Amino acid sequence: MTGIDEPILASLGWSAHFADQIGPDDAGLIPLRIATVHRARMSAIGPDGPVRLTLPHKLNTADYAVGDWILAEAGTHLVIRRLDRATLFQRRTEGAKFQQLIAANVDTLLIVTSCNDDFNPARLERYLALCNEAGTTPVIVLTKADQTPDPAAFQREAASLQRGLPVVFLNGKTPEAADILAPWCGEGQTVALVGSSGVGKSTLLNTLAAHTEDTAQATGGIRESDDKGRHTTTSRSLHRIHGGGWVIDTPGMRTLHVSDITDGIDHLFAEIVELAPHCRFRNCTHAHEPGCAVLAAVKDGTLDAARLDRWRKLVDENAQKTPEVPRKPPSPKKGRR
Repeated sequence: MTGIDEPILASLGWSAHFADQIGPDDAGLIPLRIATVHRARMSAIGPDGPVRLTLPHKLNTADYAVGDWILAEAGTHLVIRRLDRATLFQRRTEGAKFQQLIAANVDTLLIVTSCNDDFNPARLERYLALCNEAGTTPVIVLTKADQTPDPAAFQREAASLQRGLPVVFLNGKTPEAADILAPWCGEGQTVALVGSSGVGKSTLLNTLAAHTEDTAQATGGIRESDDKGRHTTTSRSLHRIHGGGWVIDTPGMRTLHVSDITDGIDHLFAEIVELAPHCRFRNCTHAHEPGCAVLAAVKDGTLDAARLDRWRKLVDENAQKTPEVPRKPPSPKKGRR
């Protein structure tokens, strides 16, 4: 691989995870990080700045996510191969056979919601389960804190959704927002912004990236009838932010289905998972069985009944929407001679 200053690569998010994948056959290639992905083109960021990539014949851009690291030819920027990811945030859309890639190699997922009617514990839990499955650290970011008399109440409710979950509230329009998020936005760190439309993701991105009026991401208004926002971000992109880190903005997601995330759900609802072994029956559904430790916790007030109901819905949906892996037919037995 072409010799490049390691500190420069590190500032782009490069780590030993990627360096260990480089071999002698990669001599002459340069590492680049995917910055945008479109149907027929991709761009990247490298030590020399932004570049437009040359795509090989039959390359499917749907197999790449913003944040991916690739190796390319030094002169033509022809994509040669993608390096294995450290983390991958993805989701399955209704009726789709394959997962939709959202962002790759993200250190922290900033789950953005606002201190108004958009605040929805069930939807936040879906983001958290997906984040857990991706192996990424979640942080709940409560925006529009200046528009509510008691943002701390939203903070307490959000923090109760998962053990050890960091929750911050801020006004995304002020420079202080960047200071509040600084612990996750340091040199070489990558964060991704997710959340429904209208919660202030684009406003927050503009603040983090110190955009001017000419370079700012468009922001949308809120419908007064339901506090829901209009879509202003329609694609994913990688941006340099205050503190030396990187941020990946994503389109607002009105529907968020769960699939293939059993481990992520178990981590999210750890208190239920830990109670399950104490149930009388090994296959207890925690719905009506006698001797159920989970139902006993609901009865004595140590477990919220609404929380248990949301767990059931996510577990059922995950089971229904996770495609079955076809079993390999057994090899025919060889007869005796």
